[in-house]
Amino acid sequence: MAERTVAVAARAGLHARPAKLFVQAAMKLGVPVRIRVGSGKEVPANSMLGVLSLGAVRGTEVTLSAADGPEGESALDALAAMLARDLDAADA
Repeated sequence: MAERTVAVAARAGLHARPAKLFVQAAMKLGVPVRIRVGSGKEVPANSMLGVLSLGAVRGTEVTLSAADGPEGESALDALAAMLARDLDAADA
């Protein structure tokens, strides 16, 4: 299983608009990706309720995981890069 750990950069954390943008991106990837905070429970990255339930605020380190392989690695890279940006910014 491939993993990436990244700190959430959005001012509001993974709530409201940032969570919506993240979940929409995860849905488009076509690769199952899971997300967790610390050693907590993993939730599907394409689940709005799951992502909101993480309670990830700005600076929280989250771990993304996907199946090994080029598609999984690419999906993790894309989502990690997204979380490392301030998704609250107008140009996000």
